[in-house]
Amino acid sequence: MRRIWAILLTVAAAVGLGTFVMPGTANAATHTPVVFVHGYTGSASNWDYAESVFVAGGYSRGELFAYEYNWAQSNKTSAAGLASYVRQVLTRTGATKVDIVNHSMGGLVTQWYLTQLGGTSSVRRVASVAGANHGTTYASACVIYTSCVEMLPGSAFVRTISSGDETPGSTVYATWYSPCDGIIIPYTSTPLSGANNHLVACTTHIGFLSDTGTLGQIRSYLAG
Repeated sequence: MRRIWAILLTVAAAVGLGTFVMPGTANAATHTPVVFVHGYTGSASNWDYAESVFVAGGYSRGELFAYEYNWAQSNKTSAAGLASYVRQVLTRTGATKVDIVNHSMGGLVTQWYLTQLGGTSSVRRVASVAGANHGTTYASACVIYTSCVEMLPGSAFVRTISSGDETPGSTVYATWYSPCDGIIIPYTSTPLSGANNHLVACTTHIGFLSDTGTLGQIRSYLAG
């Protein structure tokens, strides 16, 4: 086998095809794949800065994935889409599990996936950043959308994901939240019972997406 690869390398050099990499060596993944889940009015691009922080800490671009969905639709529909997306990532990477990092309403999408759709079998660790995990009164400003109705504290959706075990399965859970959030009201909506909950002194809701310190903590938590 090594002789065959040596011949291929020689041929590649001769015809200018670049360098072949033997399967299972330099391109092997060293981290659990990370799936980022944005929030209300967000998109995959919300995670561009976070991805740069992860890459600076040793992750490869091929280990980072951002799930994009229609934020106006029911979070149940978005959670079903997340389940499908995770399966695609597992197939593409050959991994057995992913890690999830969510923000804002992405917390609701993630929690429905984990508590109602059996997602814990495919998720190793979760990092919820300013997640609307128990709803937010701010959602009263956008109740023309199903997603916002579900995001209200005490909604049927929130009651469902909060009943019983909020951190089910062997999945490890952590949250980051701040009294300066301004969008998740009350800001104590983010912590989950059974999770490692981190209080951040003063970071705004959108500020979390570019908070190098918090993102570095999340990167270390997932890489551990």
